[in-house]
Amino acid sequence: MLFFSSSQYGILWLMDLLPLDHQGEAPLYRQLFDQIAGQIRSGRMARGERLPATRELAGLLGLNRATISAAYEMLETGGLIAGHVGRGSFVTGSAAAPATASRGFDWRPLLGRNGSPVTVAPLSGKDLISFVASRPSDALFPLDEFRAACRAVLERSDLAEILQLGSPAGYEPLRRHLLEESRRQGLAMPGDDLIVTNGCQQALDLIGRVLLAPGDRVAIEDPVYAGLKNVLAGMGAQLAGVPVGADGIDMAQLRRLLDREPPRFVVITSNFQNPTGATLPLASRLGLLEAAHAAGVPVVENDPYCDLRYLGEAVPAVKQLDQRGGTVLLRSFSKVSFPGLRVGWALGPKPLIDRMRQAKEACDLHTDQLSQAVLLEFVESGRLETHRGRVLAAGAERLAATLAACREFLPAGSAWTRPEGGMNLWVRLAPPLDAGDVLASAQSHGVAFLPGRYFEVSRRDAGALRLSFAGLTPEKIRKGLEILGRVIAEEWERASEDREPAAAMV
Repeated sequence: MLFFSSSQYGILWLMDLLPLDHQGEAPLYRQLFDQIAGQIRSGRMARGERLPATRELAGLLGLNRATISAAYEMLETGGLIAGHVGRGSFVTGSAAAPATASRGFDWRPLLGRNGSPVTVAPLSGKDLISFVASRPSDALFPLDEFRAACRAVLERSDLAEILQLGSPAGYEPLRRHLLEESRRQGLAMPGDDLIVTNGCQQALDLIGRVLLAPGDRVAIEDPVYAGLKNVLAGMGAQLAGVPVGADGIDMAQLRRLLDREPPRFVVITSNFQNPTGATLPLASRLGLLEAAHAAGVPVVENDPYCDLRYLGEAVPAVKQLDQRGGTVLLRSFSKVSFPGLRVGWALGPKPLIDRMRQAKEACDLHTDQLSQAVLLEFVESGRLETHRGRVLAAGAERLAATLAACREFLPAGSAWTRPEGGMNLWVRLAPPLDAGDVLASAQSHGVAFLPGRYFEVSRRDAGALRLSFAGLTPEKIRKGLEILGRVIAEEWERASEDREPAAAMV
């Protein structure tokens, strides 16, 4: 769950709480008790830290106050917190107690070497309108067509071979298909090769393993998708954030960075960047290649949203424009088909792909060929193209609904990007509003989003937030933005009242 520190006391541990299972066997108060108890025992919540009042926490979590009270009673009975009339509840248990043989092995000193990146779990609740998750709507999944593709693979004569251990480079028929398509589209150069990966995220991880040493600088967009930031930071890279505007990365600042202190490589999201929705224009793509080549720096083109263009004309990929072989292209089926299958690929110079294959083999040894065989059958049967048509139609409708609702409901002073595809757009609230403060109020009214802090690299943008629209119907989008607009207006009025000077005493 996603929450922020209170102005009165630190409650950053709330960010680590997972969504409660409203359909699960365990009562909600028991689930909440288990999670808070875990935070106390792990040391995430320090001795003496004050818990939110039951009414406040109920509002933040969207739960009944009685549920919070029951969880607090269990915590107090267990000696983990103590309640004081008129003051609140405070942590009394602590992970700092002396270790004993019965407590088991303490992993914390080992795990503390690398800071844990902030992870984001989608908020849950049947009545919640969530703009949090950047993923396709499962209501659009063509389940009957997918079952047919599964049956076709299961009935094949070479099924036993498919169920064997597969090459770390990927299921060979799928790898050949993707490489041939890349050549047909003018993406692959004569010396290029391709590796099938567990989505774009694993491809980024493999590139980092191959190219990075701790302390190496990497130029990335700012703001940027948190998964990209986390995987590189987890390898010890120094992240150099380059601002992103309506037309993508700021080329002037990137050139200065490349001239002053060239990074190990540059990562660019060329189409419908997450979180802003921006697409890099042709002139910027050419300028990027020129500047990167002059500095001797390779380009990693992260392009998972390329198939989700609803308006306008497609722009050639950076990889397609690069005649010198300094770009590796990452793409995925996840955004246009079934994210759970986790099938992506990397296309680039053969020496790099060979090293990535070795790194992948060291990590997971072999490939899950069955899911890749099913996806290839889904593609070659024509089912994917039919499904993509439905996805594009739904995406266009949802993007239009989001932009229209932003115009209608967001208060004056708000600004937002106008992407031509993808799943996200970026909103900036009028200063001095903080998106984190707005989130707490919005959640109590049944709406959730991600504040800009989850995507920032080096620049603070307190008033920014991401709206992910692909998983919501147009009706939900309109209702959610109507509520959000009203909440923002209320927060603005409150902020304005706080700024007004007190009347002079006479």
